[in-house]
Amino acid sequence: MSRRVVGVTLDNLDHLPPKCRRCVYWELAPHIREQAEEFGETELEKEAWVSSVLLEWGSCGRLIYVDGVPAGYAIYAPPAAVPRAASFPTAPVSADAVLLTALKVTPEFEDGGLGRVLVQNVAKDLTRRGVKAVEAFGDLTGEAEGCVIPAGFLQQVGFKTVRQHPKWPRMRLELRTAISWKEDVEAALERLLTSVTIKTAEPAVGGA
Repeated sequence: MSRRVVGVTLDNLDHLPPKCRRCVYWELAPHIREQAEEFGETELEKEAWVSSVLLEWGSCGRLIYVDGVPAGYAIYAPPAAVPRAASFPTAPVSADAVLLTALKVTPEFEDGGLGRVLVQNVAKDLTRRGVKAVEAFGDLTGEAEGCVIPAGFLQQVGFKTVRQHPKWPRMRLELRTAISWKEDVEAALERLLTSVTIKTAEPAVGGA
């Protein structure tokens, strides 16, 4: 099984699940979203938002493929580019953080660790760009039409609550923490492989 993670662009935007491709929960203020839904223009609004963020800020999402099949995605952007964020009772997002608005793995690929892989890729991308942290509004109720990331998942991948709320806690992931465990594991594996190679080679050297 091969996995591949790429940045979201206008060329692959249609690889989002259909419901998510049409969703502008985060991208538009609530009253404008209602108008877009009424006139059936949400797909165009989503495309316009992605285009604007790509031009003004850069990469704003990740898509993960398993054996060439789209299996999940993550969307993130500066808080100023996310109109819906201001309506949450635990706003505003910290000045040094980027807002993770959406992260979803398709049902057929759930329970395979792909959500954590997406978080790691978001962390790597933002760390390279000098961002210190990612924040997200967690959902403790399941009332947000699936448009808000479950708080339980955010906790599992390392987010910590920075502002409590019975429905919408604001949670934060320090990016050094997010990538350090993977780097530590990779370094340990490299040391192990080096040790095995040396031990394997020793008898041949001694017998020469």
